[in-house]
Amino acid sequence: MRALLVGDTGGIGAAIADELTDRGVKVVGLSRSVDGLDVTDETSVRDIISAQDGPFHRIIVTTGALVSTTARPEKSIREVGADEMAAQHRVNAIGPMLVLKYVLPLISKDAPSVFAALSARVGSIGDNHLGGWHSYRASKAALNQYLHGASIELRRSHPNLTVAALHPGTVATPFTEAYAQSHDRVPPQTAARNLVTVVESLTPNDSGGFFDYSGKPIPW
Repeated sequence: MRALLVGDTGGIGAAIADELTDRGVKVVGLSRSVDGLDVTDETSVRDIISAQDGPFHRIIVTTGALVSTTARPEKSIREVGADEMAAQHRVNAIGPMLVLKYVLPLISKDAPSVFAALSARVGSIGDNHLGGWHSYRASKAALNQYLHGASIELRRSHPNLTVAALHPGTVATPFTEAYAQSHDRVPPQTAARNLVTVVESLTPNDSGGFFDYSGKPIPW
């Protein structure tokens, strides 16, 4: 079995790479720092993804950003700005969708396969009871919609492919360091083990779903 891991040098990405390898999966990792893969640049995604040798049976996208042009997520509408809103959508929603677009030729139509991207529970509209974090929340909600819509189309062309959005929980990485006092965080290795277990449990019947680190569906 072969996996393509986009964002393999980040805290959770590196841990997922190790977990997959420990399970006997051959991992091809891509990142911006090592390979120059910029998920916000379609030319970069096209050229680098298309240069890979398939097929891949697991494609996991771990890239993302909590903020892009500001120091912290917005706490109120007064803090919302067009630049941050657009930047968050580019990296958190558009990026994974571009990866899916260009990796499709490298996914077997016959063998069971999974395409998963890391979303976040705060991207759930139904679970949003606090407000705030507008750009990050909306970008993850957009990612969920992109993946859900893609799954409907791909049921026809790739009936053995499962497309899913995954919530990893709050992982102890520099990404969440500022929230260590207010959120229970799990080590990257624990998060990776949980996520890979969920990925291995998914079937085409789950395609288009949004799941947490225990495999429990999250409301849209």
